[in-house]
Amino acid sequence: MPEMEVNGIRLHYEDAGAGPALLFLHGWGTSGRVWASCLPDLVRDHRVVTLDWRGCGRSDHPADGNTIAQVTADLVTVIETLTIKPTVVGSSIGGLFATELALARPDLVERVVTVDGPGYWPSTGMRDRVHELRKQLVDDRPGTVAGWVPGWFGPGASRELVDWTVRQLLDSGPYIDELFTECAGYDPRPRLKDLKTPITYLHGELDAQIPLEVPRACAAETPGARVHVLAGCGHVPHQEDPRAFTAALREVA
Repeated sequence: MPEMEVNGIRLHYEDAGAGPALLFLHGWGTSGRVWASCLPDLVRDHRVVTLDWRGCGRSDHPADGNTIAQVTADLVTVIETLTIKPTVVGSSIGGLFATELALARPDLVERVVTVDGPGYWPSTGMRDRVHELRKQLVDDRPGTVAGWVPGWFGPGASRELVDWTVRQLLDSGPYIDELFTECAGYDPRPRLKDLKTPITYLHGELDAQIPLEVPRACAAETPGARVHVLAGCGHVPHQEDPRAFTAALREVA
């Protein structure tokens, strides 16, 4: 399995195809496997890199460095090592990492596609739920994950897809829970006017985790930003409707 030494840890990645580069970043606790149904179409004419970021999947699960800044620094090293300038596609918190990467190092990023990303929390109640979720993960990690993940999906998702996603989260390290506390106060809107990299917000119409007002508000602060709504999908449209997601991504990238 391809691995890369990055900032003192091993990161797992997969690299296939040739052409304009795409770098895929999964959401909290899952892995690069979540993009699997999209890859056969995309590798026909793109170089596609999927990464398990620190603490997740087949990468190392270190106790330290589970922060937005450190994951962003890891991405800088990955991109420089692979000598690519990719379109960075990030799901959920992966979209946050992609945005932060573009703000910090626009020279390394061709464009950003954030997929149902948590640009900010539109109400105090939502922020409180993030803090409460972290506590519940300590008290009963398997039960909390099993009860939470079904709400990520729209009504058309299969039970098998939900169960597979639950297993991925339970295979990842508990140290990434630290990101919940940091993300609860995250709000990039004051800095988005300075974003020099083109950005598109792909968002599931039925996302119960991150409402559509979030990408729309972020896009309103970002010069040239676009919002593309994926009908019938929840929080993870690339898993729920890979054909529609891939078509939308091709339109963007």
